[in-house]
Amino acid sequence: MVQKLGFLKQLAHGLTAQFGSSCEVVIHDLTKKNLDKSIVYIENGHVSNRHAGDGPSGIVLETLRSDPAKIKDRLAYLTRTEDGRILKSSTLYIRDDNGKIAYIFSINYDITALLAVENAVHGLVQTGPEDSGEGSSSDTPQTITHNVTELLDLLIEQAIAKVGKPVALMNKDDKTAVVQYLNNAGAFLITKSGDKVSSLLGISKFTLYSYMDKG
Repeated sequence: MVQKLGFLKQLAHGLTAQFGSSCEVVIHDLTKKNLDKSIVYIENGHVSNRHAGDGPSGIVLETLRSDPAKIKDRLAYLTRTEDGRILKSSTLYIRDDNGKIAYIFSINYDITALLAVENAVHGLVQTGPEDSGEGSSSDTPQTITHNVTELLDLLIEQAIAKVGKPVALMNKDDKTAVVQYLNNAGAFLITKSGDKVSSLLGISKFTLYSYMDKG
């Protein structure tokens, strides 16, 4: 595996040399026991303001929660940095000799400036009325986080938004939906996450586990 990681680092360096400073390449090591520090190598980390030793993204948690046999590479999707820049991202899953995913190789290209140019050009060449549709068919870009605390907070925020009401107004079914969303997203792989979610929802750990089992 050391040899494979060495090749991935070489590939990362080659890609960033080819595509320049707007291209970030991140390697997550899933063979490490310390999930909080899954990033073992990063080129052009200024793109997402991350460093080696930082924690996992939502993609990492999804991978750990999923059946390895069903996981496929995700190519050319959108993500978003905390300061609002839009990235075109691809995630490749690197397997060991037994078919288990050992590394995640992520490419993030900052297209913010390109989108601004595209919008300006579109305005110049527009000849008819604006499309009255709902806009782009792309999914909402996923925010890139720096550590597991930020990631857990983001997942909780998404779970509550999906239910559509504040915690104080949630009934049992609402709280069950929040727990199942977090469980499916891999949130409970984060240390102490169960304590935080139980406290937030005003339920016991036993109740939390029972809600998870309903998923």
